[in-house]
Amino acid sequence: MNKRINDLIELIIVIGLVFMLFTIYVPVAIWEEENNFENQSHFRMSTIYNVQEFYKLLTGDYATDGLWAMNVVNAVRDSLTADSTYIGEQSLGLFQNKLNVSIPEGFDVEFDTTFGFQKFRRDTIMDTTVKVLTFSEQLSRNDTVYVQKKGLDLLLASENFREVLGEEEVSRVEVIDYYDSFMPDTAMFFCPLTFDPYEIEFIENIMRIESPIDQIFKENRFLIFSLKADNHGYIEDGRFSWSK
Repeated sequence: MNKRINDLIELIIVIGLVFMLFTIYVPVAIWEEENNFENQSHFRMSTIYNVQEFYKLLTGDYATDGLWAMNVVNAVRDSLTADSTYIGEQSLGLFQNKLNVSIPEGFDVEFDTTFGFQKFRRDTIMDTTVKVLTFSEQLSRNDTVYVQKKGLDLLLASENFREVLGEEEVSRVEVIDYYDSFMPDTAMFFCPLTFDPYEIEFIENIMRIESPIDQIFKENRFLIFSLKADNHGYIEDGRFSWSK
C-alpha cells in the first residue's frame, strides 16, 4: 500500500514538474512568435514603402494601386537584367498598358541593396607571388621585391628590372560582402497574422501605410495560452512608428 502511495506521489511530482516547465517555456515561445510576426509585418510595410518610393522615382508620383507599383518596379528591374543600357526615358509595356518611366543610372544596384539582405562570406583567394630582382636607386644596388603576378608586367617594363628569381602560390582568405536580393511579391501587401491587406492612403501627396489590426488579435495556443497582437504600427511621410 505504501509503495503505491509513494509511486503516486512521485507521479504527481513528475507531472507537476512537467507542467511547471510547460508554463515557463510555452509563454516564451509564444512571445517569440509574437515578435516574429511583428518583425515580419514591419518588414512588409517597409517593402511597400520602398516599392512606392521606387515607383515615384520612376514616374514622378505614387501609385494608388500598390500592386501596380510593385509590378512596374519589378518589370524595370527585369528589363535592366536583360539590358544594362535600359536607362533614361523609356516606354514600359506592362499588362497591355504603356507607361513612360525615367530610369536613373544605378537603379539596379539601388534596387538590389534595398530589396536584399546583406550577407558575408569568406572566399579563399589563390595568388601567385613573384620574386623579382630590380635595381634600387635608393640603395644604389640590386634588391629583391615581391609582387603579385598580375602586376608583373609593369615591373618588367621598368628600366630597373633585372630578372625574375621565382614564383610561388599563396592563398589568402578574403571577406566578401554581398546582397541576397529578392523581388517584392503580393504577399508583402498582406498582414502575416490576419492576412488582411495593409491600409494605404494618400492625403495631400503624403502616403500612410498602416497595419490592418484595429483591435487586439488573439489566437489560441495549447488550450490555456493565446497569441496576442496589437496594431503593428504605421509609416507616414517616411516616418516609421516603430523607430524611436
